Amino acid sequence: MKVLLYTEGIEQIGKSGLGKAIQHQMKALDYAKVDYTLDVDDDYDIVHINTYGPKSFALANTAKKNGKKVIYHAHSTEEDFRNSFVLSNQIAPIFKKWIVTCYKLGDHIITPTPYSKKLLEGYHMHRDITAISNGIEIEKFTVSKELGKKFRKTYGYSNKDKVIMGIGLYLERKGILDFVELAKRLPEYKFIWFGYTPLYAVPEKIRKAVKTELPNLKFAGYVEPEMIISAMNGADLYIFPTLEETEGIPILEACACKQKALIRDIPVFEGWLEDGVNVYKAKDVDEFEEKIKLILNNKLPDLTEEGYKVACARDLKVIGQQLKEVYEKVLNSPSIDKKESRKRDKEFKKKEKEKKNIDK
Repeated sequence: MKVLLYTEGIEQIGKSGLGKAIQHQMKALDYAKVDYTLDVDDDYDIVHINTYGPKSFALANTAKKNGKKVIYHAHSTEEDFRNSFVLSNQIAPIFKKWIVTCYKLGDHIITPTPYSKKLLEGYHMHRDITAISNGIEIEKFTVSKELGKKFRKTYGYSNKDKVIMGIGLYLERKGILDFVELAKRLPEYKFIWFGYTPLYAVPEKIRKAVKTELPNLKFAGYVEPEMIISAMNGADLYIFPTLEETEGIPILEACACKQKALIRDIPVFEGWLEDGVNVYKAKDVDEFEEKIKLILNNKLPDLTEEGYKVACARDLKVIGQQLKEVYEKVLNSPSIDKKESRKRDKEFKKKEKEKKNIDK
């Protein structure tokens, strides 16, 4: 069995969360000893597609015609496309139709969490969907005082400073507006945000937020993964005010570094990140403010050991085996061609019609 891992425009997305997920896939398959290639001209049995551009769409169709199995990795949904770039909300319905067209080319769909699986099932694509975390390489995320000192020295923080960090692109759905608001409300703490998006690509309110001038707020831009690890070791708290995710790799990184974490209470985290058990959660900016004070004043129990267990359960050694199981299942199952796809759509519409008649 040989797998073609395909990612369109890897040069452009290499520094994003998706780019990190692709790197994790390769490492996971190395651990599982699955033979894979990145070369579309190589021979292969299964193509595992991570993107939904025109080249990805064409490759999936070509693979089908040549009798190859296709697995589509659903990293994106309509829900996490909204509140991102300029005009993203207006074109979100069109985006949904396009990704559904792409994903339906798969004989099987993989997505990072049970939450994103539930969303995709609501798209009625009539494909088997498996939730597999993007994973984390536990060995890379060490607990180190020296790395923590490096972070503080690099950004000019003293040992007495209480530092709160965030990570993400400059997108509204990442919670960047609340991050800036919290920095305004809590001048006694230092706030630093890692990540970058060209400002011309985001709405005016995000541009204004990023340009906010406060003595306790820094936007560090894109940094190499090593500095993120240093920051996770040197900060006093990681907050994740995101409004929508398909998973959220940074929270796994925080858990792996045994960093205290406060995340937004949204559906994607249900069932694996529990408030007061392995992380703390907040519903809105007021609750974030309240819990930040409690955590940094040691008024709440330290949950980092339990958080570390969450990261270990998603180590790439585990993820590699889960991917391998899906590959083997797909390889030994009949392909879903256009005829079969139309048949499934027709059966679904028939059942829906019957259901409506019964309801009447």
